[in-house]
Amino acid sequence: MSYQNHLSRTDGTATESTGSPFAPHTEADVEAMLRAVDAESVAELFDVPSSVRFDGEFGIEAASEQEVVRSVVETLGRNESATEFLGRGRYDHYVPSLVDHLADRSEFLTSYTQYQPEITQGFLQALFEYQSLLVELTGLAVANCSMYDAATALGEVATLSRRARSVTGDRVLVPDALRDERRAVLENYVGGTALAVEEYPTADGVVEPDALEDALDDDVALVYVENPTTTGLIQDRLETVGELLADDDVLFCLGSDPIALSLLRTPAAVGADAVIGDASVLGLGTAYGTSLGLFACREEFLRQVPGRLVGASRDESGRRAYTLTLQTREQHIRRERATSNICTNQAWIALRTAIHAAVLGPEGLVDLAKKCHRLPEALSSELNEIEGVSAPVRNGYHFREFRATVEPDATELVSELYAEGFAVHAIDADTIQVCVTDANESRAAELVTAIEEVVA
Repeated sequence: MSYQNHLSRTDGTATESTGSPFAPHTEADVEAMLRAVDAESVAELFDVPSSVRFDGEFGIEAASEQEVVRSVVETLGRNESATEFLGRGRYDHYVPSLVDHLADRSEFLTSYTQYQPEITQGFLQALFEYQSLLVELTGLAVANCSMYDAATALGEVATLSRRARSVTGDRVLVPDALRDERRAVLENYVGGTALAVEEYPTADGVVEPDALEDALDDDVALVYVENPTTTGLIQDRLETVGELLADDDVLFCLGSDPIALSLLRTPAAVGADAVIGDASVLGLGTAYGTSLGLFACREEFLRQVPGRLVGASRDESGRRAYTLTLQTREQHIRRERATSNICTNQAWIALRTAIHAAVLGPEGLVDLAKKCHRLPEALSSELNEIEGVSAPVRNGYHFREFRATVEPDATELVSELYAEGFAVHAIDADTIQVCVTDANESRAAELVTAIEEVVA
């Protein structure tokens, strides 16, 4: 195998150079490395099964672009499709076309990162606006310019609680209704530290202060509460929880999202020290994986915040300028002394979130949040009129989603609904969970009819 590269002189004559600017290994380099690992060839270093090994031929007949497009359309047309009334952490909202048009501009798509502020002022400003949006919605002083997702943000706030000078405990309390995937990531984050994750009892995710107080002691470092809950219920005693956790020895972290925060009381007003959650409910349709973690906290934790912060200043001409600040927290700079191993972010999705929020404006954002409360209230009321269905399972204010008990078996009901073109969650043998937003509300009446026919 040769790694030599043929280059051209400026006068047009060819010359041969040993090595390449991308893979600068000469034959001698390669042979020396192979001898060091006792291998005969580079190919010997890779164990690729013959069934998938490329032999120089793809075995695919040539086709025109039009033929390829037709084939792909036909293949995708064989997929089953259903209108999703699914939630539980993944929420679909209509994303205005303007978000795509602006976010797809080449200066945004090709900007890998923003280390060079002199050439990325536009992107840095957009991220600064994103942070400002979260500061306004949470009432907290500091917001970073994004995490991977809500689960990693929860893991980061847990490890932050251990670094905070005001915290002495090592127990992280989470609700018993916490979604499995978030619990798994949190457990992974605290592995190897003195922190231990434990549950406190709730009523369908709703905090009962007396039960939480019974779980508290001097060893608690962090208490995590979600609002709305996994079941769509809105917490109604958060201020009491905040008063209960006002002790400096424990951090109070609230899980939410930008749409819910535009309608509910600000986390700062109920005593929260930090807020995490999924910010991609704005700007990104259901992506089945890709997300955007929000992270905000009180100013006293500024130097412990993971990820990146965009700051605003003035250049030598007095013009407003933006740059990444306090990067010394990151892995690529501080190495083993870093406060976090996250040294990237979801900048492009944060950009989309900021654009979507700006398109809606304050009033539009509140209107969308009100709709997210009004729609499940109306749908649950309609379902409750069906014999064999009781909705919602628990009285209270709901946001986007709710649970209902059904007869006959919930699993069979969900299967039959899918055959009719609707997807809902089966929670257990007699409980389903339904999520309704502006993205699927147009088919809510058809869902009611389908459920009525199935349970009849």
